Amino acid sequence: MFICRRILQLGILAALTGCAASKPPAPLAAVPTAQAAPAPALTPDANGAIRIGPSAPAPEPSSTETPTGQLRPEVAAYARDLAARAGLPLAQVQASLAGSTYNATVARLIAPAPPGRKVWRSWLTYRSRFVEPKRIRWGIDFYQDNQALLERAAQQYGVPAPIIAAIIGVETIYGRNMGSFRVMDALTTLAFDYPQPARPERVQLFRDQLGDFIVLVLQGKLELETRGSYAGAIGMPQFMPGSILRYAVDGDGDGHIDLANSLPDAIMSVGSFLAQHGWQRGAPVFAPVVLPADPSALASGGLQPTQDWPRLQAAGARLGAGANPGAAWLSMPLGVVDLVEEARGTAQYRTGTPNFFALTQYNRSYFYATSVSDLADAIATGVGVSY
Repeated sequence: MFICRRILQLGILAALTGCAASKPPAPLAAVPTAQAAPAPALTPDANGAIRIGPSAPAPEPSSTETPTGQLRPEVAAYARDLAARAGLPLAQVQASLAGSTYNATVARLIAPAPPGRKVWRSWLTYRSRFVEPKRIRWGIDFYQDNQALLERAAQQYGVPAPIIAAIIGVETIYGRNMGSFRVMDALTTLAFDYPQPARPERVQLFRDQLGDFIVLVLQGKLELETRGSYAGAIGMPQFMPGSILRYAVDGDGDGHIDLANSLPDAIMSVGSFLAQHGWQRGAPVFAPVVLPADPSALASGGLQPTQDWPRLQAAGARLGAGANPGAAWLSMPLGVVDLVEEARGTAQYRTGTPNFFALTQYNRSYFYATSVSDLADAIATGVGVSY
């Protein structure tokens, strides 16, 4: 699936796994303006009579080319830089970029709420979209149908099978909705016409992901016509191109990584990603801790744990009923997680282990990571396993 303290919890795309380091972006181009409506067409019918009807809608403008068919100057500069950095033939990079289409729907979906419109963050509303009866029922079916494969991933990477199943459930409803946007169009739209020009770090993020996508295409690992989400995420686990390059694995041993069509590739890749982002084998996502009455001062809102058990104890926390006083998580970094109901001015608090924060590296949202954990718990209960 780089966001400030409170935006973490929105669960909208913060989610971009595999975010690359920021570099100064190339100059931004203006977002293409809407075209005037075409004049009605004069169309002869079968008898030669002329009838007036609407013309076909004007095509969307290119996201990478000028009206004369040349690469926009900033796109041409980007192509030269990418070819040099990645050791790719410049002509192939240019050909990959040529013909991309600006997608106004992508720009609309990625844009924040308009000025003056307040979006209240609600943990309970967010949770209800992902930890709901249909997704739980399908999750149980998914687990039972793929139990051997999920358990193989759990053994290899230390990530419990219900967690892997829940991520695929939250991301694409177990492969039912992997996105229909042409990834090249989505990424070029966001790389060169991002709807918030004052957010250079977001522009650079998408330029980095576009570069990784082109590398994968020119290496023969993805097709140029690959489809995915409006932000460019691909396959059952919705990996961004950078995550495919760095963390995806060939789970079925056929020599090719296919996250859209190969369940072994998708399942093993989720395990690989979390293992490489700090997942601790045998630790829970949330520690069985009873926090003090008002733990708000203990919640940092960040993506790294900033507490430990001695400090939480000093602040009034205690072990929950049945907690093992010798559990390994007691010596791990911990973080107090606030799940807000912004309109009410309230929050639910939990104590996250490093495994919670590993989930936030998949999608940089407290709401997302907690929904994955809660859905995993519901799947585990449904299939009668503990983890």
